[in-house]
Amino acid sequence: MPIHPLQALFGAHERRHGLPVCDHYAGVEPRMRKALALQAEMADRALFDVTLDLEDGAALGGELEHAALVAELVSGAGNRFGRVGVRVHPLQHPRFADVLQLLLERAGHRLAYLMLPKVADTAELQAALATIARGCTARGLARPLPVHALIETHGALREVAAIAALPGIESLSFGLMDFVAAHHGAIPATGMAGSGQFTHPLVLRAKLEIAAACHAAGKVPSHCVVTEFKDPNVVAEAARRAARELGYLRMWSIHPNQLQPIIDAFSPDAAEIDTALDILLAAQAADWAPTAHHGVLQDRASYRYHWHLLERAERTGQPLPAQARVRFFAMAGEEAAERL
Repeated sequence: MPIHPLQALFGAHERRHGLPVCDHYAGVEPRMRKALALQAEMADRALFDVTLDLEDGAALGGELEHAALVAELVSGAGNRFGRVGVRVHPLQHPRFADVLQLLLERAGHRLAYLMLPKVADTAELQAALATIARGCTARGLARPLPVHALIETHGALREVAAIAALPGIESLSFGLMDFVAAHHGAIPATGMAGSGQFTHPLVLRAKLEIAAACHAAGKVPSHCVVTEFKDPNVVAEAARRAARELGYLRMWSIHPNQLQPIIDAFSPDAAEIDTALDILLAAQAADWAPTAHHGVLQDRASYRYHWHLLERAERTGQPLPAQARVRFFAMAGEEAAERL
């Protein structure tokens, strides 16, 4: 039987990047329900995650009531794929512990992850991770929930490599708006919109440091919001640059109009998929020894690249040839992934 790429190319230490490429945020009840409906209707699996927002979605003083609604949505039938997370309040918020307890008690078994905003530094995040782990254990959950964290403060950016390396962290996101606000007007408003967020040196530096730290630690870097949602070309261009130029594997959406442009931008194109498939099939036939493709040497390093590309194509719902699905994404591949 041919050796699967996961067996041939990756060791047991390899961390798999299995998250959907889009993370869609909603905090108001009608929009949260619409987000869940869109996730269920778009495909037979989750092509994007839904993050229900407590930090910005709850009215002042109504945090527990909003958390109860979110827990109901997470644990209900609308969470078809189990790919719904929640952005909670910052650790310093007076309702953090109460909201966390409510979520874990009522919906912990269905939560995909928790997003922690306003992380100040490594020590604070370690404390939050410990609190979440204790809560999961106390409620009999099989494992601590994966945690995503927002890097939007000077302290968190300064320690981003240590933060990315923490066990329990699955993904880091860049909090563009709060990061710019923390510069007290030194970064102009153009640094938050359009092409400006890809050209202002301080913003670009932050994005690159977050992406580099995540890749070094085997975590998923998630690109920040684009506030323009009426013009799909704006978000499509931002998503393309985030993926192709800055190395991001995921991106936030804040409006349904942004979903498909983001998914498309993070998807390989048909020519890339065809090339990856040709190279991987030839490599598999050669028992993963070096091969040549159109006069160019291919070896294990390039095989890994093309495997990651093919995985991303499958994860974004791209049509793959039957041969690719049988060879690489049938049950044998799933079992190999579980062993790793």
